[in-house]
Amino acid sequence: MKFKSNPYLLVLFLPVIFIFLIRISHAKSNKAENIVLILVDGYRWQELFRGAEHDLLLSKKYNSGDSLERVNKYWDDDLTARRKKLMPFTWNYISEHGQLYGNRDLGNFVNVKNPYWISYPGRAEVLSGSVDSAINSNSYPNNTDMNVLEFLNGQNGYRDKVVTFACWGATGRCLNKENSRMLISVPWENIPGNNLTEAETLANEIQHYAPKTFGEDERLDFEVYALAKSYIKSKHPKVIYIDFGDPDEYAHSGKYKNYLDDIHNLDEMIGKLWKMMQADDFYKEKTAFFIVPDHGRGSGDQWTDHGSSVEHSNETWFMAMGPGIPAKGEMKMKTQIFQDQYAKTIAGLLGFDYTAPKPVGEAIESVKK
Repeated sequence: MKFKSNPYLLVLFLPVIFIFLIRISHAKSNKAENIVLILVDGYRWQELFRGAEHDLLLSKKYNSGDSLERVNKYWDDDLTARRKKLMPFTWNYISEHGQLYGNRDLGNFVNVKNPYWISYPGRAEVLSGSVDSAINSNSYPNNTDMNVLEFLNGQNGYRDKVVTFACWGATGRCLNKENSRMLISVPWENIPGNNLTEAETLANEIQHYAPKTFGEDERLDFEVYALAKSYIKSKHPKVIYIDFGDPDEYAHSGKYKNYLDDIHNLDEMIGKLWKMMQADDFYKEKTAFFIVPDHGRGSGDQWTDHGSSVEHSNETWFMAMGPGIPAKGEMKMKTQIFQDQYAKTIAGLLGFDYTAPKPVGEAIESVKK
């Protein structure tokens, strides 16, 4: 028995076919192909969710210069307006298009799991997805544990497309740079290669002219930003880890306004990086951002410090946005998340199941649901 084609039936079903194709297209784009992991060293959840702290903002002990200027810049009696003053991109854009976790005022808890609450162990936990109790200081040598960046660099389509731009030399040790196949740029290394763009060449030069404000082993955040942004625009890597450190250094120095200024600047840098990548067809609607600290800080006069002896410095936060991440804004459900869960979550956003020789934290299901 033969069936004759009916053009009228085809016309009838065209709208259904069109909707079906749209849904297929949407399903294909509902997973990130690229990811930018951004670490902000030592940034407290208190400022992220509450904005500038009134007593610290007015304190002569922790500030210098015109108090009226800094109050006008960062203070508002309304909490929502206050945190927007400090981080306008975060609270005007990420809160509308992504997710923010860690507002303890709402019972949304995020914590480090390692027992040390300092920078190297914090980075190791974020990147490896596990807690290695042997990593107990910032002077720890090369970390031989598997990390999610090395894992992704071994996947089809990602080999030699995973890069790191770090503010701190220890980040290189944390990623076992000496034995890695990835590009891991630490102070004061230039972007390698010939035929660099003008922006890459300038970024290379700037880092050597900028003051070594925090010592021989740490470059400033604007230098890291310039190197990373120029490389991304020119080379189009698929996985980028950007490691910022100025907030931690300013806090240790007891300079609250500088701490706020750097957070404000980083918020703007992250916003500009996002907008640049969304204007690039290689990244547009295919790139997720995952933003984290490595540890928290104390409260009151202990805001300058962190570590296992400083209460509250194991309290952290994270935020994420991009394909596959529903726009839920500030997360208000009562929950407990640990930063050893980030690695598996990050790999999962790219469609991979991250495994390592050591047990790793489970993926954060609410990020994708």
